[in-house]
Amino acid sequence: MSDLLAVVLYGALVIHIGLLAVCVWRLWRGENVIDRLLGADVFSTLVLGVLVLVALLTLNSLYIDVALGLAALGFIGTIALAKFVADRQVF
Repeated sequence: MSDLLAVVLYGALVIHIGLLAVCVWRLWRGENVIDRLLGADVFSTLVLGVLVLVALLTLNSLYIDVALGLAALGFIGTIALAKFVADRQVF
């Protein structure tokens, strides 16, 4: 891997981790349930990005598989939470 690509990937990883801190703050200090739900959704998306960046840096494709599984679970979880917020019941 070239040095320039490694520097860019590490820079992107630092930015993603900084944005994860902002999302955690929004989850913790959200004004209402919708803000917290959006914070959780963005958090899961940023974790996917971090996993993909780690996979590119370590040249290990296992992280991509974990990211795909987490994306599926995050999507289902977001839909379930949104339904719970709207109807106050899951099923």
